[in-house]
Amino acid sequence: MNMITIPQEVYNRLIADSEMLADLAAYDAAKIEGGEGMPLEVFQRIIDGENPVKVIREWRGLTQAELARRAGLHRVQLHDIETGKSRGSVDTLKAVAVALEVGMDDVV
Repeated sequence: MNMITIPQEVYNRLIADSEMLADLAAYDAAKIEGGEGMPLEVFQRIIDGENPVKVIREWRGLTQAELARRAGLHRVQLHDIETGKSRGSVDTLKAVAVALEVGMDDVV
């Protein structure tokens, strides 16, 4: 095995550049897979504690009734999820995510 010695500063720059390339590759892959991204305002509302299902539904311009119809749910069931009265089963949240055209992790 051959060894080389480089200054710490050069090593640190190589590591930072490697991480940047990995981030760029992940970004490019996400753009290809996901198409449209959510606006920063949507993420900020979720980070600030608003219910993700409600925030994404409003961003998509859907009423509770329309989202419930698309997800095959009763509107009251959706209302309970949005208000925190119910967490929703995995199958229910998957149906909501599909209807909102986002990943499961976005609605949980």
